[in-house]
Amino acid sequence: MFKIVSIPGDGIGPEVVASAIRVINTLARQHGLEITIEEHLFGGASYDVHGEMLTQETLEACRKCDAVLLGAVGGPKWENLPHEKKPEAALLGIRKELGLFANFRPAKVYDALVNASSLKPEILAGTDFMVIRELTGGIYFGEPRGYDDTRGWNTMVYEHYEVERIARLAFDAAMKRKKQLVSIDKANVLESSQFWRNIVHEVHKDFPEVELIDMYVDNAAMQIVRDPKQFDVIVTKNLFGDILSDISGMITGSLGMLPSASIGSSHALYEPIHGSAPDIAGQNKANPIATIASAAMMFEHSFCMKNVADEIYSAIEKTLASGFRTADIANPEDTIVSTTEMTDAIVANLEAS
Repeated sequence: MFKIVSIPGDGIGPEVVASAIRVINTLARQHGLEITIEEHLFGGASYDVHGEMLTQETLEACRKCDAVLLGAVGGPKWENLPHEKKPEAALLGIRKELGLFANFRPAKVYDALVNASSLKPEILAGTDFMVIRELTGGIYFGEPRGYDDTRGWNTMVYEHYEVERIARLAFDAAMKRKKQLVSIDKANVLESSQFWRNIVHEVHKDFPEVELIDMYVDNAAMQIVRDPKQFDVIVTKNLFGDILSDISGMITGSLGMLPSASIGSSHALYEPIHGSAPDIAGQNKANPIATIASAAMMFEHSFCMKNVADEIYSAIEKTLASGFRTADIANPEDTIVSTTEMTDAIVANLEAS
């Protein structure tokens, strides 16, 4: 039996999470799986009820489940709260409390959407790589930090164990794919990056079948846009991963297509990379594919059922090939469908497989 905590969150979150849950329940019936789903408040939705973005009740539920499915958090309604009270701070908090040190961000181009990107189709076609970002260390968490009237300062620091564990996870991922890993740093000017590189090379000794390539972050940004097909698995530190995963996401055409997984030693959280999109919330216009694909990552990484994950990806591919488009991925000549219509089509393709 698997237990999922569903956190719809804010904005379009409840709509896209509802779509993913339909897919999960469909697969549970087809494969005879016992899956329970328990819903909890988080973000602005929690603040409006409890006066805090992340309650102990929600946190404890997340600690006791097999996987967390998150929709989206935040919106203009909560922008003027103190920094420590904002939804984004709660998101950092849940990652820290659950020990989610690795963020997996796939950059996959579906054949039916090869013309949706600003890149030329011949450059983009066949792109399918994974960015693995260290999530709980580096400059976002380093001390000391602060600013005054004359200067501002942050500290980029990594402990040996932080680099080693993300490197091992990345090499494991590479072993399951094409056995190539690109480690991205700035070792020519940053001592913390040379430290990173040294440890990645230490870990590489345990994975001799994997080709390891070192690449500076500025070159990596250029290469992702110039020739994205050259990459299979990328591993990098928190700051660089934040930037490069967004670049990788945008070359595929729409943030509404891209899932993510935040993984730790004992817990995992799955969420689309897009925001809460308050401008279309409640209008049945949101693209549910990123959240449905996040559920696919859940089946693969938390439930160890890659065959079920592949069924979801196949159903998405077939649905797109049939011409179904939400507004964010539609061309002028396309017929635009709603959130529920896109979900209906994906579920129908799952049931037909």
